[in-house]
Amino acid sequence: MKKNLLVIAVIALVLGYACDTKETGGLSLEGSVKDVSEGTVYLQKFRNKTFFVIDSAAINNGEFHFSKEVELPEIYGLTLDTTKGSFLVFLDANPATVVLDSSNYYRNTTIEGSELHNLYAEYRSRRHVQIDSFIREHPASLVSAYALYRDFSYRLSPEEIKSNIQLLDPSLHNTPYVEVLKEVAATLEVVSIGNPAPDFTVNNTEGNPVQFSEQFSPGRYVLLDFWASWCGPCRRSNPGKVAAYEKYNEKGLDIFSVSLDKSRENWLEAIEKDNLTWTHTSDLLHWDSEPAKLYGIRAIPSNYLINDQGIIVAKNLRGEELEKTLEDLL
Repeated sequence: MKKNLLVIAVIALVLGYACDTKETGGLSLEGSVKDVSEGTVYLQKFRNKTFFVIDSAAINNGEFHFSKEVELPEIYGLTLDTTKGSFLVFLDANPATVVLDSSNYYRNTTIEGSELHNLYAEYRSRRHVQIDSFIREHPASLVSAYALYRDFSYRLSPEEIKSNIQLLDPSLHNTPYVEVLKEVAATLEVVSIGNPAPDFTVNNTEGNPVQFSEQFSPGRYVLLDFWASWCGPCRRSNPGKVAAYEKYNEKGLDIFSVSLDKSRENWLEAIEKDNLTWTHTSDLLHWDSEPAKLYGIRAIPSNYLINDQGIIVAKNLRGEELEKTLEDLL
């Protein structure tokens, strides 16, 4: 399918809509695809950093139509190809028109009519956002809950996450985004520096279960590394880990990697291509990875350095900081 501009007329019709509550209403999406006479347009629901198809519409003579009961206000995705990127769209009860540009990862897509999406666009255009200030400006907006969830959960301390949640309007506290934030805050308290590292069992590259605590041995440190083959920053950081492992393995460093991959083939290929010669594991559940949940991982690459007593001594060490820490310890 050629890259193109997709013009969608989005009409959201719901009764009794209130800006701070979700309701179920009939959503009618009608549109046309420029220069494309056939194909499929997908409507997706966003959950845990992943899009799931909830409906599809055939393109007939360049036109298509959706009619579905959906929650509003809420975050959805629009795409022509589910194996590639999607356009993240915030829909409220207002009629809206979307120009979906399928080229360049939908970056030139525009939407008019959705006040909620307008606020999201404004948020994305800001530089150096102070999330607490943004929430105070828009305490009842789903955009505030999403921004805290998506862009700040991995930057903030448990106390900061909880304090920002309290700034949100109570109507948002039962949204999936805030529920995840509450779980993350509680988890990050458990995996704070100085606490015992939670144990888990996960399959290695041969499909055999490996217990993490079995990696602890006298005089040695374990770098618990979270990554994925599809993660660009992870792949760019791998040479640094390889260098550290080669330099400090004999002195007492082991690495235990947990991948957030979905494809076993891509995972194994990346291990070989990047010359990662230590222990590798994955449950191939992407962002639903059980070890990742256990350690409150919301962004990768992430890591925890754990001593021979199973105590967390540092986290998110990279580059020179990783080198210096290992030099001091080993």
